[in-house]
Amino acid sequence: MTKPLMAKATAVWLVDNTTLSFKQIADFCGMHELEVQGIADGDVATGVKGFDPVASSQLDQGEIEKGQKDPGYKLKLKFNAAATGEEKRRGPRYTPLSKRQDRPAAILWLVRFHPELADAQIAKLVGTTKPTIATIRERTHWNIQNIQPIDPVALGLCRQTELDAAVQKAAKKKSAEGGLMTDDERRKLVSTEQSLGMGTEPRMPSSIAGLENFSLSQSDADERPAKDFSDAESFFNLPDADDEDDEDEDDHKR
Repeated sequence: MTKPLMAKATAVWLVDNTTLSFKQIADFCGMHELEVQGIADGDVATGVKGFDPVASSQLDQGEIEKGQKDPGYKLKLKFNAAATGEEKRRGPRYTPLSKRQDRPAAILWLVRFHPELADAQIAKLVGTTKPTIATIRERTHWNIQNIQPIDPVALGLCRQTELDAAVQKAAKKKSAEGGLMTDDERRKLVSTEQSLGMGTEPRMPSSIAGLENFSLSQSDADERPAKDFSDAESFFNLPDADDEDDEDEDDHKR
């Protein structure tokens, strides 16, 4: 199904000005139902101005009325020559200037919680480059100490449907290659709500970098030569000079 122009802004307008169900709006705008619910809750598309699909000749008012009367009715998009070929557009995703500083946080989240994703998939999801992803993976990014992992859907860098499709494709490819995820790997995957509520991870100060392998384990202690403490009386014997002083004091008293 062809999506309307400015699909997210159109969804914002439909949520604010109609009583259509989340599913109806999601199907019409090509979005996930939970994403539309996030728009209604104010968690997604914050600050996005609604775009009237009726005024832009993308939707008839009669379609909206039919949808409001029948929750199972699917809205029909009017033909728009300007939208022809929109789905076939190639090239990197455009990221607004206001959201470009959020891309490292989204990359770190994808690398940590979806390790099955390839660099090309991550680059397509958040509109970044492979060298940037490599610096995040290798923790050589100039600001890596201050980057916190955040779901790209929560940041508005991609849609939930796009993320789900990329994860399913990567999992299918990994399964075909015989690299199924283990139970431990599945347990490490968390939901969006859990990842947003996570605290900062402890980091080693740069001043003591290079001491990661230093340890005081029992094995190190065993390699040290043992000292002989069998002659304990030697610790309590006074020096000879002290013995002579004591003898002089005894002679003086006599």
